[in-house]
Amino acid sequence: MRGNYQGQRNIRGRSFATNQRNFGRGGTMQNRPFQQRHQPKPFIPHVCFDLIQAESSFQRVKPVNQTEEKALNDVLLKRNQDLTPTPNEQTHLLNLISKIQIILDNLILSPADFDACTMDEIRQVGSFKKGTMLMSNKLVADLCVVLKTLPTREAVSRLAAKVFEEVRKTISNPLELSNLQLSLNESGFEILSPALIAVSAVDVAVQVLVTTQQQNIRKLEPDLHLDSRICQLSLNSVKHARWFEENASHSTIKVLIRVLKDIRHRFDGLSPMNPWIIDLLAHHAVLNNPKREPLNLVVAFKRVFQLISAGFFLPGSAGIIDPCEGALVRVHTNMNLEQQDMVCYTSQTLFRVLAHGGYKQILGFEGYSSITTSPSVWSGVVVIPSSKAFEPAKEETSSSANADDQDISDLTEENQLKGENMPQIELTAGETTNLMV
Repeated sequence: MRGNYQGQRNIRGRSFATNQRNFGRGGTMQNRPFQQRHQPKPFIPHVCFDLIQAESSFQRVKPVNQTEEKALNDVLLKRNQDLTPTPNEQTHLLNLISKIQIILDNLILSPADFDACTMDEIRQVGSFKKGTMLMSNKLVADLCVVLKTLPTREAVSRLAAKVFEEVRKTISNPLELSNLQLSLNESGFEILSPALIAVSAVDVAVQVLVTTQQQNIRKLEPDLHLDSRICQLSLNSVKHARWFEENASHSTIKVLIRVLKDIRHRFDGLSPMNPWIIDLLAHHAVLNNPKREPLNLVVAFKRVFQLISAGFFLPGSAGIIDPCEGALVRVHTNMNLEQQDMVCYTSQTLFRVLAHGGYKQILGFEGYSSITTSPSVWSGVVVIPSSKAFEPAKEETSSSANADDQDISDLTEENQLKGENMPQIELTAGETTNLMV
């Protein structure tokens, strides 16, 4: 009898013979039109034109002018040399950060009577660690301290006082000792050694970034602990430094990063690109090619502006996926739509100027940074700056870029080059004893 019911339905609309499900008068699920309307559309990013990737399809019809290439290479190297701190200044900064790191390592191995916090990891981060630091009136190296415990403001103050006290014991120069300064800020604390003729021509400082383990970030309370967002940025700096050390140690990448950082600070249209975006962009321009071999500095420098001008950082572009994020996060989404458009049209103008031989103006040897905002003439060719394509709606307000994919060392470097500092409290040698209580 059971075989006679094949193909028939019971009173609830379910078929006996198949796994097909029916739902009363609505029929099968496959026949329901609303199911199709609610399916999300897949995101298919577009890949912008890249001459290096399509070189086999676009053969060169004119040989490369070796004289012009060599002249541009020499200017790029000269600019890199001007932007690099002198060996004496780097040595002085290295000595200071090494002393602090040794003191922190000793506190991990043998804390003795220090019980303000428990440290898990200490790591150098930022541009000094990467070898891409720019010359300025104040050179800052970054050191990240990851705590096992929660970073209370009291614990950070006691840690700062302890480190400062130990650093003073290692300095034999009376003049340098009397000028050594300690200041607390929102990300941790900073130890500054002012410029001394006998030691260094510029101020050198070590910014100690205090954070906690990833699982503790959500436990932080604003009134008691350091800001959770700043702690997350400090953790990002550790991941960025580790990735850079493993993947971007090539000398051409470092030179290109230093040059691009300088260009970014002189042309306002490129300011939305944070240092982490520049690091990844330089790595992509040098190493991402069909031959998997590093491109020379001139080709990589031109490729940066070619890519951005073609829409590399525009909405819907494949761009660059952040290698330090678990999800498929594209780094240019850190910028809002208006900023993405501004970076694009500024690069288009600079790329046209570069095509007509205006590299000295771009690198800062001649002229002014107004070439991106006013027309300029190059060998009889008038270059008119590109105009913006994005118009924000009236109800939209211009918001700053979300810095979640940056690290705190990026923000420190930006403030340093602008001549700004984080809000901080300067402490003299006598005041630090009160923090130890």
